[in-house]
Amino acid sequence: MQDWRRYLSDGDLATIERGKWARPVGYGVRPAVIVIDVQNYMAGEEAGNDPDKYPYAAPAVAWPAVRQIEAILAAARGAGAPIIYTRFAIDREAGDAGLFDAKIGAPESEYVYLEGTHGSEIVKDIAPQPGDLVITKKKPSSFFGTPLLPYLIERRVDTLIVTGGSTCNCVRATVFDAFSYNFRAIVPSDAVFDRMPISQAINLFDMNRCSADVVETSAVLEYLAGLKA
Repeated sequence: MQDWRRYLSDGDLATIERGKWARPVGYGVRPAVIVIDVQNYMAGEEAGNDPDKYPYAAPAVAWPAVRQIEAILAAARGAGAPIIYTRFAIDREAGDAGLFDAKIGAPESEYVYLEGTHGSEIVKDIAPQPGDLVITKKKPSSFFGTPLLPYLIERRVDTLIVTGGSTCNCVRATVFDAFSYNFRAIVPSDAVFDRMPISQAINLFDMNRCSADVVETSAVLEYLAGLKA
């Protein structure tokens, strides 16, 4: 889980120790699970795909994470925990991309994140079920401009289990906002994914250092099973 250690110097480790960073916050008693942007444009095809067809997909890392998310969702449903899905989709005709198009030049394609395309749909293997909340967002954080915060407050949620992708972008933005709103953020490292290994490692490190508990899916499953019991 701690692949980030290879990127840290002895001085970095001393800084962490001196500042007492990365202390575990632990779980609360009312969790919710959020599945961030596990869409076709992110996952691609499980057997691998043509990168020219799915220019933003990372199937080699996305699909192992999907399998861990499946297990977390099953356990969360068994424990009666709320489940929220987000999907990132922009509508160029409506002009709602903001600066995203200025920074990232997605082609006009059925396989990217444009509203109404195959790429924008949530991966069928973990499709939402009746009673789940599905949020379409326009920015990285799942909280920005969405009903997520009042939804969690109404259900007295104190712990947000954050899954999906990508780790460096929408996962990280959501975790930092969750922390800012005083939710206990739990990130199962094998249930989130990023296109580049260094982004995965360093962003997990940063979240664990100051805003979340980075654990493994097995720990989340044990926690959820305890709630069910």
